[in-house]
Amino acid sequence: MSSTGAGVRAQVRTRDGWALQHAVLTVTDMTGAQVLRATADEEGQVREALPLPAGPYTVIVTAVGYAPAASTAIVTASGRMDVGTVVLARQGGAELPPPGPWTIDPVHSSVAAIAQHLGISSVRGRFTEFSGRIDIGEDIEKSTVDAVIAARSIDTGNGMRDGHLRNEDFLDVERFPELTYRSTSLEPAGPDRWTVHGDLTLRGVTRPVDLKLTYLGSGPDPWGGTRAAFSATAELRRDDFAMNYNQVVAAGIAAVGTTLRVELDIQALQGDSLPAM
Repeated sequence: MSSTGAGVRAQVRTRDGWALQHAVLTVTDMTGAQVLRATADEEGQVREALPLPAGPYTVIVTAVGYAPAASTAIVTASGRMDVGTVVLARQGGAELPPPGPWTIDPVHSSVAAIAQHLGISSVRGRFTEFSGRIDIGEDIEKSTVDAVIAARSIDTGNGMRDGHLRNEDFLDVERFPELTYRSTSLEPAGPDRWTVHGDLTLRGVTRPVDLKLTYLGSGPDPWGGTRAAFSATAELRRDDFAMNYNQVVAAGIAAVGTTLRVELDIQALQGDSLPAM
Protein backbone atom coordinates (compact mmCIF):
# COMPACT_ATOMS: atom_id res chain seq x y z
CA MET A 1 0.00 0.00 0.00
CA SER A 2 1.06 3.57 -0.45
CA SER A 3 2.11 5.66 2.49
CA THR A 4 -1.20 7.55 2.40
CA GLY A 5 -3.18 4.34 2.90
CA ALA A 6 -5.14 4.87 -0.34
CA GLY A 7 -6.26 1.86 -2.35
CA VAL A 8 -8.21 -1.32 -1.70
CA ARG A 9 -7.75 -3.78 1.15
CA ALA A 10 -9.56 -7.05 1.73
CA GLN A 11 -8.98 -10.56 2.98
CA VAL A 12 -10.66 -13.64 1.53
CA ARG A 13 -11.42 -16.71 3.66
CA THR A 14 -13.30 -19.96 3.48
CA ARG A 15 -16.13 -20.52 5.93
CA ASP A 16 -13.80 -22.48 8.20
CA GLY A 17 -11.25 -19.66 8.25
CA TRP A 18 -8.64 -20.74 5.69
CA ALA A 19 -7.05 -18.17 3.39
CA LEU A 20 -8.28 -18.36 -0.20
CA GLN A 21 -5.14 -17.60 -2.14
CA HIS A 22 -5.47 -16.36 -5.71
CA ALA A 23 -9.10 -15.28 -5.25
CA VAL A 24 -9.95 -12.42 -7.58
CA LEU A 25 -11.50 -9.16 -6.40
CA THR A 26 -13.23 -7.02 -9.01
CA VAL A 27 -14.50 -3.48 -8.38
CA THR A 28 -17.11 -1.84 -10.60
CA ASP A 29 -18.56 1.65 -10.42
CA MET A 30 -22.28 2.39 -10.26
CA THR A 31 -22.54 2.22 -14.07
CA GLY A 32 -21.20 -1.34 -14.04
CA ALA A 33 -17.82 -0.42 -15.53
CA GLN A 34 -14.84 -2.32 -14.11
CA VAL A 35 -12.39 0.03 -12.41
CA LEU A 36 -10.08 -2.41 -10.63
CA ARG A 37 -9.15 -6.07 -10.61
CA ALA A 38 -6.77 -7.56 -8.05
CA THR A 39 -5.64 -11.05 -6.97
CA ALA A 40 -5.28 -12.22 -3.38
CA ASP A 41 -1.84 -13.33 -2.21
CA GLU A 42 -0.96 -16.63 -0.51
CA GLU A 43 -2.44 -15.33 2.77
CA GLY A 44 -5.72 -14.42 1.11
CA GLN A 45 -4.92 -10.71 1.34
CA VAL A 46 -5.74 -8.13 -1.33
CA ARG A 47 -3.56 -5.03 -1.14
CA GLU A 48 -4.01 -2.77 -4.13
CA ALA A 49 -2.43 0.68 -3.93
CA LEU A 50 -4.38 2.21 -6.82
CA PRO A 51 -6.60 4.97 -5.33
CA LEU A 52 -10.16 5.36 -6.58
CA PRO A 53 -12.43 8.41 -6.60
CA ALA A 54 -14.58 8.70 -3.49
CA GLY A 55 -18.01 7.13 -3.65
CA PRO A 56 -19.87 3.79 -3.68
CA TYR A 57 -18.71 0.77 -5.66
CA THR A 58 -19.69 -2.86 -6.16
CA VAL A 59 -17.13 -5.46 -5.07
CA ILE A 60 -17.28 -8.99 -6.49
CA VAL A 61 -14.97 -11.72 -5.14
CA THR A 62 -14.54 -15.01 -7.01
CA ALA A 63 -12.41 -18.14 -6.64
CA VAL A 64 -12.39 -21.42 -8.53
CA GLY A 65 -14.71 -23.93 -6.86
CA TYR A 66 -16.44 -21.29 -4.71
CA ALA A 67 -19.66 -19.33 -5.07
CA PRO A 68 -18.98 -15.64 -5.83
CA ALA A 69 -19.80 -12.96 -3.27
CA ALA A 70 -20.89 -9.39 -4.07
CA SER A 71 -21.23 -6.39 -1.81
CA THR A 72 -21.23 -2.59 -1.85
CA ALA A 73 -18.22 -0.72 -0.47
CA ILE A 74 -17.37 2.94 -0.09
CA VAL A 75 -14.16 4.68 -1.10
CA THR A 76 -13.44 7.43 1.40
CA ALA A 77 -12.24 10.94 0.60
CA SER A 78 -8.66 9.71 1.15
CA GLY A 79 -9.09 7.18 -1.68
CA ARG A 80 -9.23 4.16 0.60
CA MET A 81 -11.62 1.20 0.42
CA ASP A 82 -11.51 -1.31 3.28
CA VAL A 83 -13.65 -4.28 2.23
CA GLY A 84 -12.83 -6.33 5.35
CA THR A 85 -13.11 -10.11 5.40
CA VAL A 86 -14.99 -11.75 2.54
CA VAL A 87 -16.10 -15.32 3.24
CA LEU A 88 -16.73 -17.60 0.26
CA ALA A 89 -18.72 -20.82 0.40
CA ARG A 90 -17.85 -23.79 -1.78
CA GLN A 91 -19.80 -24.00 -5.01
CA GLY A 92 -22.96 -25.89 -4.13
CA GLY A 93 -21.87 -25.83 -0.50
CA ALA A 94 -25.35 -24.86 0.70
CA GLU A 95 -26.69 -28.05 -0.88
CA LEU A 96 -26.78 -30.72 1.78
CA PRO A 97 -24.93 -34.01 1.26
CA PRO A 98 -27.00 -36.86 -0.22
CA PRO A 99 -28.90 -39.02 2.29
CA GLY A 100 -27.39 -42.29 3.42
CA PRO A 101 -24.31 -43.47 5.32
CA TRP A 102 -21.08 -41.47 5.48
CA THR A 103 -17.93 -42.85 7.10
CA ILE A 104 -15.56 -40.54 8.97
CA ASP A 105 -12.06 -40.53 7.45
CA PRO A 106 -9.64 -40.25 10.41
CA VAL A 107 -6.68 -39.53 8.14
CA HIS A 108 -8.27 -36.28 7.01
CA SER A 109 -10.07 -35.41 10.24
CA SER A 110 -9.02 -34.21 13.69
CA VAL A 111 -10.39 -34.46 17.22
CA ALA A 112 -8.82 -31.90 19.55
CA ALA A 113 -9.34 -30.81 23.15
CA ILE A 114 -8.04 -27.58 24.68
CA ALA A 115 -7.65 -26.88 28.39
CA GLN A 116 -6.48 -23.82 30.26
CA HIS A 117 -3.06 -24.22 31.85
CA LEU A 118 -1.94 -22.27 34.95
CA GLY A 119 -4.64 -19.71 34.27
CA ILE A 120 -2.54 -17.98 31.61
CA SER A 121 -2.31 -20.20 28.53
CA SER A 122 -3.82 -23.22 26.82
CA VAL A 123 -2.69 -26.78 26.29
CA ARG A 124 -3.95 -28.47 23.15
CA GLY A 125 -4.23 -32.21 22.77
CA ARG A 126 -5.63 -34.47 20.10
CA PHE A 127 -6.82 -38.02 19.78
CA THR A 128 -5.10 -39.84 16.93
CA GLU A 129 -7.31 -42.94 16.77
CA PHE A 130 -11.05 -42.65 16.21
CA SER A 131 -13.81 -43.82 13.91
CA GLY A 132 -17.39 -42.88 13.25
CA ARG A 133 -20.40 -42.86 11.02
CA ILE A 134 -22.86 -40.16 9.98
CA ASP A 135 -26.24 -41.20 8.63
CA ILE A 136 -27.86 -38.36 6.68
CA GLY A 137 -31.64 -38.69 6.76
CA GLU A 138 -34.10 -37.84 4.01
CA ASP A 139 -35.35 -35.46 6.67
CA ILE A 140 -32.06 -33.82 7.70
CA GLU A 141 -33.25 -33.49 11.30
CA LYS A 142 -33.46 -37.30 11.49
CA SER A 143 -29.72 -37.63 10.80
CA THR A 144 -27.52 -39.40 13.35
CA VAL A 145 -23.87 -39.46 14.40
CA ASP A 146 -21.97 -42.24 16.16
CA ALA A 147 -18.26 -42.02 17.03
CA VAL A 148 -15.70 -44.01 19.03
CA ILE A 149 -12.37 -42.58 20.24
CA ALA A 150 -9.43 -44.60 21.60
CA ALA A 151 -8.61 -42.98 24.95
CA ARG A 152 -5.00 -44.15 24.83
CA SER A 153 -4.40 -42.18 21.62
CA ILE A 154 -4.30 -38.81 23.44
CA ASP A 155 -1.31 -36.77 22.26
CA THR A 156 -0.30 -33.37 23.63
CA GLY A 157 3.28 -33.46 22.37
CA ASN A 158 4.68 -34.20 25.83
CA GLY A 159 5.21 -37.84 26.82
CA MET A 160 5.14 -37.25 30.59
CA ARG A 161 1.94 -35.23 30.39
CA ASP A 162 0.33 -37.80 28.08
CA GLY A 163 1.16 -40.56 30.57
CA HIS A 164 -0.54 -38.60 33.34
CA LEU A 165 -3.62 -37.99 31.18
CA ARG A 166 -3.90 -41.74 30.56
CA ASN A 167 -3.80 -42.72 34.22
CA GLU A 168 -6.63 -42.85 36.75
CA ASP A 169 -6.46 -39.10 37.48
CA PHE A 170 -7.89 -38.35 34.05
CA LEU A 171 -8.85 -40.79 31.26
CA ASP A 172 -8.10 -44.01 33.17
CA VAL A 173 -7.54 -45.83 29.89
CA GLU A 174 -6.96 -49.26 31.45
CA ARG A 175 -10.52 -49.37 32.80
CA PHE A 176 -12.15 -47.18 30.15
CA PRO A 177 -10.36 -47.68 26.80
CA GLU A 178 -12.96 -45.85 24.69
CA LEU A 179 -14.87 -42.60 24.57
CA THR A 180 -18.15 -42.77 22.67
CA TYR A 181 -20.57 -40.18 21.32
CA ARG A 182 -24.06 -40.93 20.04
CA SER A 183 -26.43 -38.22 18.84
CA THR A 184 -30.02 -38.12 20.06
CA SER A 185 -31.46 -35.27 17.96
CA LEU A 186 -30.56 -32.46 15.57
CA GLU A 187 -31.76 -28.86 15.87
CA PRO A 188 -31.35 -26.29 13.05
CA ALA A 189 -29.35 -23.19 13.96
CA GLY A 190 -29.00 -21.62 10.49
CA PRO A 191 -28.89 -22.60 6.79
CA ASP A 192 -25.72 -24.65 7.26
CA ARG A 193 -25.54 -24.95 11.06
CA TRP A 194 -27.11 -27.27 13.58
CA THR A 195 -26.97 -28.09 17.26
CA VAL A 196 -26.35 -31.80 17.66
CA HIS A 197 -27.75 -33.10 20.93
CA GLY A 198 -26.09 -36.30 22.06
CA ASP A 199 -24.60 -38.40 24.82
CA LEU A 200 -20.87 -38.57 25.52
CA THR A 201 -19.56 -41.52 27.52
CA LEU A 202 -16.19 -40.84 29.15
CA ARG A 203 -14.62 -42.81 32.03
CA GLY A 204 -17.82 -44.88 32.13
CA VAL A 205 -19.94 -41.77 32.82
CA THR A 206 -22.57 -40.70 30.28
CA ARG A 207 -23.62 -37.07 30.07
CA PRO A 208 -25.50 -34.99 27.47
CA VAL A 209 -23.13 -32.90 25.34
CA ASP A 210 -24.20 -30.57 22.54
CA LEU A 211 -22.10 -30.03 19.42
CA LYS A 212 -22.29 -26.76 17.49
CA LEU A 213 -22.01 -28.13 13.96
CA THR A 214 -21.24 -26.31 10.71
CA TYR A 215 -21.54 -27.97 7.29
CA LEU A 216 -18.70 -26.82 5.02
CA GLY A 217 -19.68 -28.45 1.74
CA SER A 218 -19.26 -31.65 -0.25
CA GLY A 219 -17.78 -32.76 -3.55
CA PRO A 220 -15.73 -35.39 -5.38
CA ASP A 221 -12.28 -36.37 -4.18
CA PRO A 222 -9.28 -37.39 -6.37
CA TRP A 223 -9.85 -41.09 -5.64
CA GLY A 224 -13.32 -41.43 -7.10
CA GLY A 225 -15.29 -40.90 -3.90
CA THR A 226 -17.56 -38.14 -2.58
CA ARG A 227 -16.66 -36.30 0.61
CA ALA A 228 -18.50 -33.98 2.97
CA ALA A 229 -16.78 -31.69 5.46
CA PHE A 230 -17.98 -30.49 8.85
CA SER A 231 -16.59 -28.57 11.80
CA ALA A 232 -17.96 -28.70 15.32
CA THR A 233 -17.20 -27.39 18.79
CA ALA A 234 -18.36 -28.28 22.28
CA GLU A 235 -17.53 -27.43 25.87
CA LEU A 236 -17.61 -29.85 28.79
CA ARG A 237 -16.60 -29.87 32.42
CA ARG A 238 -14.10 -32.45 33.61
CA ASP A 239 -15.85 -32.99 36.92
CA ASP A 240 -19.03 -34.03 35.07
CA PHE A 241 -17.05 -37.12 34.07
CA ALA A 242 -15.39 -37.82 37.43
CA MET A 243 -12.07 -36.23 36.38
CA ASN A 244 -11.68 -34.27 39.60
CA TYR A 245 -7.88 -34.20 39.84
CA ASN A 246 -6.30 -30.80 40.14
CA GLN A 247 -3.27 -29.17 41.64
CA VAL A 248 -3.39 -25.63 42.96
CA VAL A 249 -0.06 -24.00 42.18
CA ALA A 250 -0.47 -20.51 43.69
CA ALA A 251 -3.13 -18.11 44.95
CA GLY A 252 -5.92 -20.51 44.09
CA ILE A 253 -4.82 -20.94 40.47
CA ALA A 254 -5.35 -24.49 39.21
CA ALA A 255 -2.77 -26.22 37.07
CA VAL A 256 -5.46 -27.44 34.67
CA GLY A 257 -8.75 -25.67 33.99
CA THR A 258 -12.01 -27.44 34.77
CA THR A 259 -13.54 -26.67 31.36
CA LEU A 260 -12.45 -28.37 28.15
CA ARG A 261 -13.12 -27.04 24.68
CA VAL A 262 -13.53 -29.72 22.02
CA GLU A 263 -12.83 -28.88 18.36
CA LEU A 264 -13.68 -31.28 15.53
CA ASP A 265 -12.71 -31.01 11.87
CA ILE A 266 -14.34 -33.88 10.04
CA GLN A 267 -14.21 -35.30 6.53
CA ALA A 268 -16.67 -38.10 5.83
CA LEU A 269 -16.66 -40.35 2.78
CA GLN A 270 -19.96 -41.37 1.23
CA GLY A 271 -20.69 -45.02 1.95
CA ASP A 272 -20.70 -47.35 4.92
CA SER A 273 -16.95 -48.08 4.87
CA LEU A 274 -13.61 -46.59 3.88
CA PRO A 275 -11.83 -47.90 0.77
CA ALA A 276 -9.07 -50.45 1.34
CA MET A 277 -5.62 -48.84 1.26
